[in-house]
Amino acid sequence: MLQFRNYEKLDLQLHRKLNVITGNNAQGKTNLLEGIYVMSLGKSFRTGRDSEMIGFGYDFCRAKTISVKDDRDVEIEINYKKEGKLIKIDGVRAPKTSDLLEQVYAVVFSPEDLKIVKEEPEKRRKFMDRELCQIRPVYYRNLGRYKKVLQNRNLLLKNGVSDPHLMSVYDEELADYGSRIILDRAAFVEKLNRISREIHQKITDGKESLAVSYESNVPLKQELSNQKNQFLERLKNGAFRDCSKGNTESGPHKDDLKIQVNGVDIRHFGSQGQQRTAALSLKLAEIYLIKEETGEDAILLLDDVLSELDVNRQTFLLNRLQDIQIFITTTEMSETLLSHLDEGNIFEVKNGQVHLLKTIEKCLT
Repeated sequence: MLQFRNYEKLDLQLHRKLNVITGNNAQGKTNLLEGIYVMSLGKSFRTGRDSEMIGFGYDFCRAKTISVKDDRDVEIEINYKKEGKLIKIDGVRAPKTSDLLEQVYAVVFSPEDLKIVKEEPEKRRKFMDRELCQIRPVYYRNLGRYKKVLQNRNLLLKNGVSDPHLMSVYDEELADYGSRIILDRAAFVEKLNRISREIHQKITDGKESLAVSYESNVPLKQELSNQKNQFLERLKNGAFRDCSKGNTESGPHKDDLKIQVNGVDIRHFGSQGQQRTAALSLKLAEIYLIKEETGEDAILLLDDVLSELDVNRQTFLLNRLQDIQIFITTTEMSETLLSHLDEGNIFEVKNGQVHLLKTIEKCLT
């Protein structure tokens, strides 16, 4: 990394299995995970503004990795400038950010993700979108187009609909892209429900049953053409309301996930323990879903999350993920974490400098 956040320059050799990054708060541990994560989607998991990743006093930053895919090295380089970003794959410029997809899969799990169940619907929509963008590049493109049309439609509504023909064009495009998003989300949540339920039962020793369902703002249909017609009908019926509010009230930007444990909606009525266990189940399900959909293993980034989990959940998490590459940030080494360190690197971060403390290799007998 070069001029990335508080790293003026960093060149690091990482372990293929477990990498533990220790250090006090505000030293750059999360910045390091952020530099790894951008390789998957070209954007941060912390901010929507690429320019915020540029180190103070500089006009650009660079993140670069060499990873192994299909038994060959893949080099990814992303240069962020205030006016935009430049992506290169194996030294060749990628015209679009979506060209980066399917190169590296990454799942991040932070203390904020533990709140995903109880916080506002926007958090759960982002959870769906982040995952779907990785496993389905066409979803990434449809989502981008939908947001642009939605923005244009809302602008027309706020200024008064002076051009009915233009509004009908926006309605047609919104219904088309939106319907594709809805159907992709519905299929995703169906698989997410199956995998997360199995994980949740194991975490709770079969005492609790998790159910995740898709709450679509537009009634769900089976076929794309029917879904589009349903969406267009909702837009037509809500035209007066939208004009009054100056905002589009129908569409997947209003969707949510319903999360139940033993039949109870835990978004509003679950205990903190139930909400955290459900969040852990959902995040773990991401790992297995990526493997199921793409055949590839995802990188897991655990950003200071172990300290937020009790010993049983820490143990479950680490035991289930021994076959993938994991990055863990922590302010202190817990006994649970130490017990799983039979192979990996331990780094220390201090003032934007990273030092290798220890390498542990598995003994072969």
